[in-house]
Amino acid sequence: MKIQRFYKFKLIPTNFVGYSYICIIIYNKNLIMSLQLGDTAPDFTAETTEGKINFYEFLGDHWGVIFSHPADYTPVCTTELGRTAALQKEFDKRGVKIIAVSVDPLDKHIGWKNDINTTQNVNVEFPIIADEERIVSNLYGMIHPKALATATVRSLFIIGPDKKIKLMLTYPASTGRNFTEVLRVIDSLQLTAKHSVSTPVDWTYEEDVIIPAALSLEEANKKFPKGIKVVNSYLRYTPQPELS
Repeated sequence: MKIQRFYKFKLIPTNFVGYSYICIIIYNKNLIMSLQLGDTAPDFTAETTEGKINFYEFLGDHWGVIFSHPADYTPVCTTELGRTAALQKEFDKRGVKIIAVSVDPLDKHIGWKNDINTTQNVNVEFPIIADEERIVSNLYGMIHPKALATATVRSLFIIGPDKKIKLMLTYPASTGRNFTEVLRVIDSLQLTAKHSVSTPVDWTYEEDVIIPAALSLEEANKKFPKGIKVVNSYLRYTPQPELS
């Protein structure tokens, strides 16, 4: 992730002979470009509840989900991490690595993790980043000053094996996320990456998918032998291809 350099110019009144104003250049090296779909996910090394982790090494050649929480020991966050832990086998089945982040310190994370396990009847196995200096939060634009000036909002990123950002979601602090939807999107992303198809509205795994409009009918029949349902010239369906 490249840091974008910003320059601003400001005129300052002066008493120097012959000059009414001088121009000062203001340089800020810490401003980061906003992440967009298709950008390379920023790499980092951070302390977590599972020890020090380098993000790229942690992901390896897997898909990844990194998601942030406003604070430890908060009720909505507790249910979210509990739900993610309950779905751990579903993420594993899809080859997805999970990592959470909060700006609270490591000792709070460890105590909170115990609370999550007890109250949600789960075992949190994925790491939680202790981002006290907000390095990760700023790299990923997880702090929105108009919402929470010093803490992360509910941001979530899905990252492909190529380390490119495939999806971004941002929720307000008061609204818990739907992790069934996150799994649905991962299914769609993995399927469409392999077979160059699209998934229609409300699609779920094993339902029909959409054939790209750019593909001719002859080409589509060769590529999708399970059959084609033609609605019109640009909307055509075929049974979902095998993902494995």
